[in-house]
Amino acid sequence: MFFHGIKWEYVREAYPLLSPRRSVSRKRGDQLADRLHLLQQFGLEPVHLLEEGADYPPERCVRECFCFGDTVFAFERLEGPLWQLSRHEVGVEVLDLRTCVRIYTKRADAAAEIRGLFPDVPVIQD
Repeated sequence: MFFHGIKWEYVREAYPLLSPRRSVSRKRGDQLADRLHLLQQFGLEPVHLLEEGADYPPERCVRECFCFGDTVFAFERLEGPLWQLSRHEVGVEVLDLRTCVRIYTKRADAAAEIRGLFPDVPVIQD
């Protein structure tokens, strides 16, 4: 499984496709430096996801993804190509949220809106 953490407000703006190219104007300081580094290394700025593994269980992925936002999307598979960004992190050019298989949220106030956009996807409130 692959996991992506994001603030729900950004999902509202970007739904159904996440692409870092669409949020360049909001980036500041360290984020711009990271973007430049990724552009130099990969030729693009990928969407980051954590990948579960034998030593990296799904619960840990979800917990760590919550550091990046109040909502975590889980995917069984990703559309390639994939870039290996670190040992447990991969990147894709564009992430289609409609392909998620589970959603975790800390936003009780957004649960109905989440279910409206993703009616067939289990939503787990943390």
